[in-house]
Amino acid sequence: MLESLISNNTNSDEINGSTKRLREMVGVLRHRDLLHGITPEKIRLILEDLGPTFVKLGQIMSMRPDFLPGEYCDELMKLQANVKPMPFETVIKIIEREYGCQYQHIFSSIDEETLGSASIAQVHRAELKTGEHVVIKVQRPGIYDVMSKDIVLLKRAAALLSVLNTNNSFIDFGMVLDEMWIIAKQEMDFLMEASHIEEFRQLNMGEKYVDCPKVYHRLTTSRMLVMEYVDGIRFDDFEALKERNFDIDQLGRRLGENYVKQIVEDGYFHADPHPGNIWIRDGKIVWLDLGMMGRISARDRNAIRQAMYALANRDTFEMKTAVLSLGLPKGRIDHTRLYEDIDTLIGRYGDLDFKSLRMGELTSQIMNVLRTHKIGIGPGLSMFARGVLTIEGVMRKCCPDVNFVEIFAESLQMNFKKNFNWRAELDKFKSEGYVLLKKTMQLPEQISDILKMTMSGQTKVNLDLTGSEEPLRRIDKMMNKLTLGMISSALLLASSVICTTQMTPRILEMPLLGMLGYLAALVLCGRLLWDIISKK
Repeated sequence: MLESLISNNTNSDEINGSTKRLREMVGVLRHRDLLHGITPEKIRLILEDLGPTFVKLGQIMSMRPDFLPGEYCDELMKLQANVKPMPFETVIKIIEREYGCQYQHIFSSIDEETLGSASIAQVHRAELKTGEHVVIKVQRPGIYDVMSKDIVLLKRAAALLSVLNTNNSFIDFGMVLDEMWIIAKQEMDFLMEASHIEEFRQLNMGEKYVDCPKVYHRLTTSRMLVMEYVDGIRFDDFEALKERNFDIDQLGRRLGENYVKQIVEDGYFHADPHPGNIWIRDGKIVWLDLGMMGRISARDRNAIRQAMYALANRDTFEMKTAVLSLGLPKGRIDHTRLYEDIDTLIGRYGDLDFKSLRMGELTSQIMNVLRTHKIGIGPGLSMFARGVLTIEGVMRKCCPDVNFVEIFAESLQMNFKKNFNWRAELDKFKSEGYVLLKKTMQLPEQISDILKMTMSGQTKVNLDLTGSEEPLRRIDKMMNKLTLGMISSALLLASSVICTTQMTPRILEMPLLGMLGYLAALVLCGRLLWDIISKK
């Protein structure tokens, strides 16, 4: 099994390294007793034991409620952000290697104690020779090679799973790994994170109460990021905020309004809005750690608006249209069942009360519908779903009197009014009216053509019975089992006839061909019995 996962054209060192890594993985799985059941907590512990690549994979999977049930997503969100820090001597070597000079030429001091240590990088506070207080984000040496090798192994394992998969599961692990590797590469390229920060700053330049750290571009490289030090208070540090007479509810409303703006207006939002990334400085909300940013297209934003309006109006058809617009079908859709499931979903919110509605809960339920009907979603929407769940949880904990859904609904209404243009709508009405009139004038000619084709026997009718796929699939399985049983019976009968002859070669006084026939019949019968017992 190990050798099958390793390409034949790799050199011996790569083979030995891959084999060693696979043995480490197997050892972790044995240690965590994977064979005796899987639980959300056990999955989290396994990923932590396997190292940074798998921690990152778990973090990405926690943002994919369309792939995993809610309890698994919630558990994977607990994956440790802090890991054992690098020795300070290693940090200094990395800094001096990046700048090509001793660190004292640029920094007057660097704190040995870390501000934070994650799987990809760690952060230290420092002071520039000019006297400015900064933070230095230093990438761990060799992390790119470690993660790239793990990704190669995981992709080969995913390819093997796709071959062995007999349940037609719509979960595309290859796509998840591609998404994880794209995000990981973004986080490992600090020049890209610096560009994220600048783009975020430009989009929020007009926001009076929103800010992000200043980047020192001349000191930033692909493996080192230098930013201003934010001397503020964490958003969930209630005591410190109260001591400085901050109105937490007011801050919470500003936070919600800004996050909705990021989603609805900008289509560019913070994908990891936990309290550690939200600080308060001089009354402003300062967003930190902008390495993981989400983008959502105008089409998806319109679909989200459509879903909210459909929920408010209890319009099942519009909600179904919005869900299909958001998703990427992985197979044939049973539209009748999908309509029923969405109608049940909307029925849970009988009298819509925005004060009691939870956006995160609604998002999870929509994701469950998508997962049930094998409808996937893109990375942007998965980040949106997890971001909304996270920000709503933060606001519920820190400022429970501020309702994120109300802010979201108000913003949608304001955005509609802001973007509404009577002249554009009138032009659109004229254009659509002209097209409708033109098609209406063509109707008599089209009806005449249909009648002529019908009278000449050329009309064809395509009939698609919705819901007929499952009965046909069951009949197909029944026929396969019947065929398997008939082949097994034929093998038993033919082998019995052969055993009455003196055919050679013989084993244990029986013709070899007859024995092989009995073995083949035994295997086929065993598989048939297994299918019957397991599927009941």
